[in-house]
Amino acid sequence: MAHLISFTTARFDVSAEAPNPINPIAGQSVLLWLRAELLQANYQVTEPDTEDWGWYMDVRDGEVVYLVGASADAEPLDAPVEWIVQVHKHRSITDKLLGRHRMAAADPLFALIERIIRADSRLQQVSVTSDG
Repeated sequence: MAHLISFTTARFDVSAEAPNPINPIAGQSVLLWLRAELLQANYQVTEPDTEDWGWYMDVRDGEVVYLVGASADAEPLDAPVEWIVQVHKHRSITDKLLGRHRMAAADPLFALIERIIRADSRLQQVSVTSDG
C-alpha cells in the first residue's frame, strides 16, 4: 500500500527539470533534493527516472528496497505547486501472498522523509496518508 505526503511550495524550479518523455509531469527536482538528504542518512539511492505517473527512485536500506516517487502538475509555472511524494516497500510475491513484511505506518524511511519535508519551512500544507 502507498504511503503519501502532499505539500505545496514554489521552492522547486520545474522549468529546470529534464523533460519526462512519457508524460509532462514534474518530479525530478523534488527527488534530487530528497536523494541528497537520504544519501546523508546512509541510504543507497538511485538517480531519479521517469514513469508515466511522474518520477521515481529506488531506495535501499540493507535488504529492504523501496520505490519513492514524486509528481506534480506544475501549471501554471508562476504559482505554488502541489506535490505528491509516495513511498512503496518492495515485497516478494510470497510476502504479498502470506501478508508478510508490509510497510508499517511507522516505517523508518517514510518517517525520515516526512521529517525532512516538515523541517523545510518553504513547504506548506503538508498532509500525510499512511496505509500501513
